[in-house]
Amino acid sequence: MIHLVKRCAATLAAIAVAVITLAPASAVAAPTYTVGATATGVPFTFLDVKTNSIEGLMVDAITATGKAAGFDVTIQQTTFSALIPSLTTKKIDIVSAAMLKTPAREQVVDFSDTVYSYGEGLVVRADDKGRYASMDDLKGEVVGAQVGTAFVDALNKKGIFKEVRTYDSVSDILRDVALGRIKAGFGDHPIIAYQLQKNPNPQLRLVAEYQPSVKGQVCFVVRKGDTGTLEKLNAGIRKIKADGSLSEIVKKWQVE
Repeated sequence: MIHLVKRCAATLAAIAVAVITLAPASAVAAPTYTVGATATGVPFTFLDVKTNSIEGLMVDAITATGKAAGFDVTIQQTTFSALIPSLTTKKIDIVSAAMLKTPAREQVVDFSDTVYSYGEGLVVRADDKGRYASMDDLKGEVVGAQVGTAFVDALNKKGIFKEVRTYDSVSDILRDVALGRIKAGFGDHPIIAYQLQKNPNPQLRLVAEYQPSVKGQVCFVVRKGDTGTLEKLNAGIRKIKADGSLSEIVKKWQVE
């Protein structure tokens, strides 16, 4: 009887050890980060009305990065101008949108390695036959750009325009250019090109000869000093660049 009790005790002890050994592996789940993205940045981030979810290049990129780096994401719809405030107040953990890396923003937040690079595009009315190779060619005119973007800062810094109007979205800019409310609109070149390709507007033209003055990198954005999240993001970016996943995402959204 004593031997049986000892044997049972030994068995229970062995099971306990096994459970303790296995518990950490089974209990550790992949972290989930809340990612802020806009609903108006086609094709980088936009609201798919069929699924009522945010989709786009930067959504696919952060999802692929998370898979490669071992974390999950939850996408939260946020207006562009509210992205950094939402990040700094911890309403979101990461920004994944068509947000260019700038010195001013670097003072407030930290940027990951580059995901995609581009500059601004210029759109005018189709019946406007002027040649516009730079911002300077629109001196004295009323122009527009999306609020919170680096393009607004660049236009205001020029100080040569009659007025610089700000808009919530590229679609709003295109509307006012078509209606003649502003002379020209500036915005993310891939976004303008994509929108005009998918929804042609005979009243508008994307100026082919225009040379962007704000060239930059689109990156994931984290709170200042959040090195842990930043390291995970950069590790994931390196992996999806190396295995070709990022190139496939860029091709999928037709912005190469």
